[in-house]
Amino acid sequence: MANVLDLRRRIRSVKNTRQITKAMKMVSAAKLRRAQERAMAARPYAKMITSVLESVTRRIDIYDPETGNLRHPLFATREEKRVLLVIISGDKGFAGAFNANILKTAFQYIGDNSTKEIDVEAVGRKARDQMRRHYPSALYAEQTDESGRKLQVRERKAPVEVTGDHPGLLEKLETSRVFALAQSIISRYVHEEIDAAYIVYNEFKSVIQQRLVVERLLPLMDIGRPEITGSAEPTEEQRERAAEAAISAGVPLEPADTKEADEEARKFGTAQVDYIYEQSAEELFNGLLPQYVSSMLYHAMTESVAAEHAARMTAMDSATNNASDMIDGLTLYMNRVRQAAITKEIIEIVSGAAAL
Repeated sequence: MANVLDLRRRIRSVKNTRQITKAMKMVSAAKLRRAQERAMAARPYAKMITSVLESVTRRIDIYDPETGNLRHPLFATREEKRVLLVIISGDKGFAGAFNANILKTAFQYIGDNSTKEIDVEAVGRKARDQMRRHYPSALYAEQTDESGRKLQVRERKAPVEVTGDHPGLLEKLETSRVFALAQSIISRYVHEEIDAAYIVYNEFKSVIQQRLVVERLLPLMDIGRPEITGSAEPTEEQRERAAEAAISAGVPLEPADTKEADEEARKFGTAQVDYIYEQSAEELFNGLLPQYVSSMLYHAMTESVAAEHAARMTAMDSATNNASDMIDGLTLYMNRVRQAAITKEIIEIVSGAAAL
């Protein structure tokens, strides 16, 4: 049986741990507020670019009436033999099952599509580490064409390969880096290196409304209507825990109401009139479609960042509560041990006095 001194040391250690988890909870709550604000600030642009494209596609046929060809290759659909999977996870741990659930969804998607060749782009250190541990990196060999130019030629060695990773992208989310990633994905689709692209991320609507989704990024089939091919909702118990953590940290359960702004964005370009475009249809699509794909990626990343901070805040709140319960239990046990020691000493004194 542990003595009183050992129990006091353990209680002191648990109290120090509780201070750390409580501080981490408050830091995550502050970061969650900023992440929510950034996600809300990005929504008007995403709504507007979507409304613009919807307006253009209503007035311009995506097929050229003279040649019968698509006006932009991103509208082309092919049989999915080669797929790109963009996995958006967190850079750090201590977020409960946040990263584990994302990776589980990604592995499930890869397992369900075992007959296809899958390229993986990992955004976040947790996804990068796990993907590198399970799958090899893509290899490129340098070759020279007839004109003497040096080209990088892909040499596929396995059905699933990691073609790139982007650690640190979520820590300082910059639109230029997201646009560069979107351009890389678009280029690979246009050159038929891939037949489709999907994103795995945690969709964040509020602290208690989140879900894991697998969303189609390319090809563009229906502008403004995301195609969700898989999703997983949190349990009622998880929602209640998240709500308790948010209330204790002073975080609102529901985000700010943006219905008016969303309605205004949806009304843009909905007037039933004919517009005269100075640019050709091809030029319009070449300028707008990359921006639209980039906005979809940026939206997924901002949502994932907010969901990660919400998960970490909930996990640290649970850890703080567990530490408090452990301290109460250890304190009660220490008092019992001390009382037993005092009772034993009294018995020894009384027994010694009775023997005299």
